[in-house]
Amino acid sequence: MNTYTTVPTGEQVVQELPWRWKVQGRIFLIGGLGFMFDAWDVTLNGILIPLLSKHWSLSPGDAAWIGTANLIGMALGAFVWGTVADTIGRKKAFTATLLIFSIFTVLGAVSPDFLWFVGFRFLAGFGLGGCIPVDYALVGEFTPRKQRGRVLTAMDGWWPIGAALCGFVSAGLIAAFADWRLTMLVMVIPALLVFWIRRSVPESPLFLIRKGRRDEAARVIDSLVEATGAEARVYSLPAPQDAPRLSAGSAWTQLRALWQFSWKITTAAWALFFSILLVYYLSLTWMPRILIGAGFEEYKAFLTTASMAAVGLLGVVVAAVLVERVGRKWILAITGPLSALTLVIVAIVVDIPTAAVFWLLVFGFVVQVAIPVLYAYVSELYPTELRSSGFGWASTFSRLGAGFGPLIFAAFLWPELGLATSFALAGGLVLLSVLWMAFFAPETKQRRLE
Repeated sequence: MNTYTTVPTGEQVVQELPWRWKVQGRIFLIGGLGFMFDAWDVTLNGILIPLLSKHWSLSPGDAAWIGTANLIGMALGAFVWGTVADTIGRKKAFTATLLIFSIFTVLGAVSPDFLWFVGFRFLAGFGLGGCIPVDYALVGEFTPRKQRGRVLTAMDGWWPIGAALCGFVSAGLIAAFADWRLTMLVMVIPALLVFWIRRSVPESPLFLIRKGRRDEAARVIDSLVEATGAEARVYSLPAPQDAPRLSAGSAWTQLRALWQFSWKITTAAWALFFSILLVYYLSLTWMPRILIGAGFEEYKAFLTTASMAAVGLLGVVVAAVLVERVGRKWILAITGPLSALTLVIVAIVVDIPTAAVFWLLVFGFVVQVAIPVLYAYVSELYPTELRSSGFGWASTFSRLGAGFGPLIFAAFLWPELGLATSFALAGGLVLLSVLWMAFFAPETKQRRLE
């Protein structure tokens, strides 16, 4: 009898466990809270741009560096922390990212001038940039295969929660105290609490198996089986695979491995991340300033942007319902270009307040159907040894676009071409990306994480 076909591997046991909220659900909640702070911080850039433009008398080009520095820091953090997670472990990276973010957010709030502020925003972004790739890798590897698509899609539900909280809380603080520093400090205490809670999360058994730490992997797998009430089974642990050690060159080693694995898949992942998230980050970064320029009062512009983010929670619910029925590729092919189109409509009707708010809500809903499916999809395209760094490099590429895109948008495109045409150009990139995906990337619905 062929032992390989009758005895499941440890990876298969983990992926076939029953879903339990007190086990996998707890990891989902803890990972999601970190993702929530990522959303809060990115949304905060759009809040700070009009506030600091007045506080330090900044030009639009200078003010754009508020978001650009933060997002470039996130870009660097995404590939560094993704590589850290694939070399020394998900848990250590999972714990450290929020601590670094919290320290430099406090320093940013007490910055003496704009240059110091931009530097601290970069470093805070570096810490927080690791949350998405590390959290998705860890949550995905603990989640049973049958629920993985829905769970990874539902992870993005934390994004509209964080973005909406940022808008609503900031609007309240500005209305009550008129102090931009409080909008930064208010999120540090809960971030530190989540950092402390994260210390209790176990290391990913799939990572331990790949690194040859067989005894540790067995303990984690056995504890998961017991905690979920699953039937105990004999399983095998494969021999460890060669994996890069953490070093100055390990990020580039992982990058080369991604392209060697499949240049077509990696191109699809990077293009989708870059284009779809560019459209979303353009809206988050500049929508408050756009609305204020169209005649909205400051706090109403913040509340409208927060509402755009909040309605996205409905989009995440729709995505979670459809992702295992329709598949990842079809959802992305429809909602990616449609979200860009609705943003163009917002630009056309921005001087009509009721119409502008309506189409912003439509945009917030549609784009948040696309983004969680995108995250789930890309996290499933790579094998375990490349999963976190594969997601991290794609996230890095998108953050670079999201960082420099709003800067180019504010300094060149918007003044020269107008708002609608500038958004339409971003939409054209989305269309090209989904066409590449359609021809060169596989569907991952219900696929095993091998």
